[in-house]
Amino acid sequence: MNPRQKATRAGSPSGLPGPEDIHHTVLPNGITVLARANFNSPSVVIGGYLQVGSLLDPEEKLGLADFTSLALMRGTAQHDVQQIYDALESAGANLAFSAGAHTTGFTGRCLSEDLPLLLRTLAEALEEPAFPAEQIEKLRAQLLTGLSIRAQDTADMASLTFDQILFAGHPYARPDDGWPETIQAIRRRDLIAFHRRHYGSRGMVIAVAGAIEPRRAVDEIQKALGGWQNPDQPDPPTLPPLAPLKKTIVRKVEIPAKSQSDIIIGTTGPLRKDPDFMPASLGNSILGQFGMYGRIGNVVREKSGLAYYAYSSLSAGIGPGSWEVSSGVNPGNLEKAADLIRREITRFIKKGVSSEELADSQSNFIGRLPLSLESNAGVANALLSIARFDLGLDYYQRYPDLVRSITVEQVVATARKYFHPDVLAIAIAGP
Repeated sequence: MNPRQKATRAGSPSGLPGPEDIHHTVLPNGITVLARANFNSPSVVIGGYLQVGSLLDPEEKLGLADFTSLALMRGTAQHDVQQIYDALESAGANLAFSAGAHTTGFTGRCLSEDLPLLLRTLAEALEEPAFPAEQIEKLRAQLLTGLSIRAQDTADMASLTFDQILFAGHPYARPDDGWPETIQAIRRRDLIAFHRRHYGSRGMVIAVAGAIEPRRAVDEIQKALGGWQNPDQPDPPTLPPLAPLKKTIVRKVEIPAKSQSDIIIGTTGPLRKDPDFMPASLGNSILGQFGMYGRIGNVVREKSGLAYYAYSSLSAGIGPGSWEVSSGVNPGNLEKAADLIRREITRFIKKGVSSEELADSQSNFIGRLPLSLESNAGVANALLSIARFDLGLDYYQRYPDLVRSITVEQVVATARKYFHPDVLAIAIAGP
């Protein structure tokens, strides 16, 4: 066996993905393949990403990576858009692309016997998109419509404004889908040049889960994509350091004639690979996730009746993340809800969490893991996380012990490390 391949037919004793049943291969052109068989379903799910994202967008053409990714399926050198979708639909298959800050991702689903068709379509879209002018203008119109809807959505605008405060001066402050004026500035030649420059097989990852032997899946990927490479493909850009907030900043976006205001209050969070990630995740569950949205939901929504919804979330990835509380409220209750959220954050930091709260969240984390891996899509996403964050093939087998190992003291110390009551980003959107 190739020393870069790891696979056996034996399943893991726990039933969770692990080195025993995850096949890991790196193709000669740099594509990493992770595959796991599941013959309880006749379907196959693929997921993956390339090292191409909005970090590469020029400021005046922000949204270029997203525009390019969405244009890949609008026609290739061999087939027009209708032929592409007819072929997929006739097989009951689907394939879609999207772009984020760091990567362009794709997801697809088909019956196992149609995997060659799905992979050929993927290869065509990646290697030889035609970017037909008529389709580009249709897509531009759709993107501009989406941005118009975003500008009137209180939750979207609060989120965008929150990022602008928290990540000021950093690429994460920019919206991946751009602005109306930057989408208008993008030309077909920009899409062609962006694709030619940045798309390539180096650093690409494909995960396959479903009713196919992993080695056969690798063979099919090799047939479809093994010959693709871009000798001029540049390395992914490096992230600049993030300057931390030094005081509370409040910013409001006025959207007339709305019956709801959305508010986000938060701070920076750990990277996905940081040791702080797990204690922060468990702390976030207690703060605003577990049960009826944790303490935040209980105090702001259930007891006080000040919000339509209220919860906390932890966003962690390759770069600096965020730890935030989001709430949708009647505009007349905005100040009361904001004050109550800030008080609850302060109580969370100063008084900490109880051993019972932590035990409940730990049980929840461990108990829901098998449920998240019941579907092929769930397994494919898990395999992509292993690759993206270099977690190790045994991560999901280690996960229960990792969760159990977190102490109350670690959760409290992590919360105090990131949350400071007098240094918060506060974004509001509404009338």
